[in-house]
Amino acid sequence: MTEPPSDRTTVRRKPQRGAYDRATIDAILDEGLICHVGFTVDGQTFVIPMIHVRVGDKVYLHGSPASRTLQALAEGVEACLTVTLIDGLVLARAALHHSMNYRSVVLFGTASVVADPAEKAAVLQAMTEHLVPGRWADVRAPSERELRQTQLLSVSIHEVSAKVRTGPPIDDEADHALPVWAGVVPLRLAAGTPIADLRLAPGAEPPAYAAHYPGPRPAPAPEG
Repeated sequence: MTEPPSDRTTVRRKPQRGAYDRATIDAILDEGLICHVGFTVDGQTFVIPMIHVRVGDKVYLHGSPASRTLQALAEGVEACLTVTLIDGLVLARAALHHSMNYRSVVLFGTASVVADPAEKAAVLQAMTEHLVPGRWADVRAPSERELRQTQLLSVSIHEVSAKVRTGPPIDDEADHALPVWAGVVPLRLAAGTPIADLRLAPGAEPPAYAAHYPGPRPAPAPEG
């Protein structure tokens, strides 16, 4: 469950665009393919793009134990995770009123290390299915050695908020008479034609989830 908006998560600029309900927050986290993770070490701030997955009330991140980012997070450094989805370019009549339609989430917290091999395997499966639904059944599962060589961290979804902009441009009333086109150019993620690996066996065809990539999907709810 999320907490009531904190001082850090309260949306101040355009507060009417703020959202704090889990349905909105979860939908944005689940649609995103990349999150950006911000943290500070020895006075230096870093913002690193990472693959993520939401499973229940947690967001999971993974990578090599040698990663400076994962090492810092595993040691309890405060982190800020953001996910942003761009839905359209908003073209106004006045240059400074141009904008974007977007959905975004900001999550604050500290990470916990996931050490249990069974949980790690389950989360990595969820992450694979989030990115490419249907892929896990076709591939080799991680070996015990690979699981040991993978660092997995979780961040609880507590101190979090979303911000959403929708709709047309907001122009000054006097500018509506200008002979300038205004409106929204919708944007969406679109998959191209799959490119086969050069060492693929002859005659192998791309599976349906590659030939007609459906986009990311929510991870299955945790058992129990």
